[in-house]
Amino acid sequence: MVTADGRVIAPLLPVLAADFHVSVGVAGLIVTAYAIPYGLFQIAYGPLGDRLGKLRVITANVGLFSLGTAACALASDISMLTVLRFVTGALAAAVIPLSLAYIGDTHAYEERQPAIGRFATGTVLGQLLSATLGGIFAQWLSWRDLFVVLGLASLGVFALLLRETRRQPAGGGNRTEWRAYAKLLVLPRARRLFAAGLLENGLVFGAFAFLGAFLHDRFDLAYSVVGLILAAFAAGGFAFSRSAKWLVPRLGEQGLMLGGGLLIVLALVSVALSPWWEIAIPMLALIGAGYYMMHTTLQTRATAVLPEFRGMAVGLFAFFLFAGQGVGAAVLGWLVDTRGYTPTFLLTGALFLALTVWLFFQPTASTD
Repeated sequence: MVTADGRVIAPLLPVLAADFHVSVGVAGLIVTAYAIPYGLFQIAYGPLGDRLGKLRVITANVGLFSLGTAACALASDISMLTVLRFVTGALAAAVIPLSLAYIGDTHAYEERQPAIGRFATGTVLGQLLSATLGGIFAQWLSWRDLFVVLGLASLGVFALLLRETRRQPAGGGNRTEWRAYAKLLVLPRARRLFAAGLLENGLVFGAFAFLGAFLHDRFDLAYSVVGLILAAFAAGGFAFSRSAKWLVPRLGEQGLMLGGGLLIVLALVSVALSPWWEIAIPMLALIGAGYYMMHTTLQTRATAVLPEFRGMAVGLFAFFLFAGQGVGAAVLGWLVDTRGYTPTFLLTGALFLALTVWLFFQPTASTD
């Protein structure tokens, strides 16, 4: 629900701009208003989860998030909607990093990546759901109805979480030690992990941000067709998440890193050089599968980098992921404007190959 809510605005921007009598560029500030607190609040929720209990913080935030999402349907102008999206972004920020940290608390290291792979199914389905629902509600229904639906569905999730939370022992137990962030940043394995997350997300999602425009401009495809092609990314991620249970023990962390990275490089180069747009469909699926092969490995390592403050470690890792997305989109956008799509994608592929080789030769995470 958090992933669907966070990504559903993009296909609604033209409708929102028309309803509120503003430009699409002004309406786009709603996306920024959600993304900024979503990235920044990751840092705050880590110590809060360690102190109060990760599942309790997740549950409380999902309850408030459901109300904030439904309230978006009542926005009377663009300013009110922007404020409400800021609030829901801040509340949503707790869910994914603390969920990963909770998996770390409840699963032994060797069992952790398959569990995170299953958890990633929710993220992938949220991506598919946002694209599908956004298009349907934008064309045939109302964007206000969409926020009501998302709010009610999230309220149902809150009820399930609340029932589970009541079965848990009280408290998280750890004091809120903000100095642990400094401890994290001086650990070599933590610095390598944060740098890897920043580069991985920056390169993958920096390139992904312009793949739709590339397909439209190069092959004159309709935006609806482009949207369906881009959905192949989520389909590839879903395929990995469903096969993670048997794939992870067979390939191991290093095999997943190498295999996932090479799939992404192959796909980027193929899309950049192919004269046929149809090749983008299987290649986007490969990028999605390769990304989750590598990303769930990094997420698993993040849960083990500082076990006594696991929430803080995963929260800081998530912060670097979002920083990478922002920086990557800006840098690759400049390259697209100055050098064109094909050189940008080829350079991204080359840089990702270097990142893959570097990660392959890094030591695996130690167990808790």
